[in-house]
Amino acid sequence: MSDAFVVRYVTRHDRADENQKLIENVFAQLAIQTPQDFQYASFRLADGVGFVHLGLSGGAGNPLSELGAFEQFQREFGERVVDGPVASGARLIGSYEFL
Repeated sequence: MSDAFVVRYVTRHDRADENQKLIENVFAQLAIQTPQDFQYASFRLADGVGFVHLGLSGGAGNPLSELGAFEQFQREFGERVVDGPVASGARLIGSYEFL
């Protein structure tokens, strides 16, 4: 059984680009470390300040917590956001060419 999560939040207008860059750094580190049984996607919403992260992990724990880039992303997170984060566990119902 896979564990899934969804996190959404809104950043300050002047910190949205910085937030995106920090997310891109997480994906760069994931590409190097290639954790097994882990799928992850992040979206910047059309409003430019909303973000949604989706993750699916078939292994024990969340590999994001082991990444230095994710630690940097979390640093000063509270100063970048104006709403959220709202985090929730989730159950995958289905996907098509997505995860």
